Amino acid sequence: QVQLVESGGGLVEAGGSLRLSCAASGRAFSTYAMGWFRQAPGKEREFVAAISTSGRSTDYYDSLKGRFTISRDNAKNTVDLQMNNLKPEDTAVYTCAADPGRLMSRDEYKYVYWGQGTQVTVSS
Repeated sequence: QVQLVESGGGLVEAGGSLRLSCAASGRAFSTYAMGWFRQAPGKEREFVAAISTSGRSTDYYDSLKGRFTISRDNAKNTVDLQMNNLKPEDTAVYTCAADPGRLMSRDEYKYVYWGQGTQVTVSS
C-alpha cells in the first residue's frame, strides 16, 4: 500500500511563493508517476502538474506553466510542488497522487493513491 502526506500549505499574499511537499510511504514509489491536483471552493478538482517515474519528464496545466514546478526525489520518496507568483485564484486544497500505471496523465481517474491534501490560501 501507498500512503501520501502533503505539507507546506498555508496563507500567503498575492505574489508570494510556497513549496509543497508530499511524502510517500511505500516500496514502489520510484515506479509510480506522480501528480498534483487542486480543488478550489465551488470548483471541480483540476490537474496541476505531473512527473514521470524518473523525474525526467513533466507536464503542467497550461496556465500554470512557468509559475509552478514539480520535482521528485526517489531516494527520499518525495514529490514537491514549487509555486511562485501566487494569485488569489490559486487558492485551493492541493493534493498529491500516485499512478501505479507509471504513465503521466492529466486524468484524475488514472491515479489510485491520494493524499489528504493541504490548504493553500492566497490573499489579495
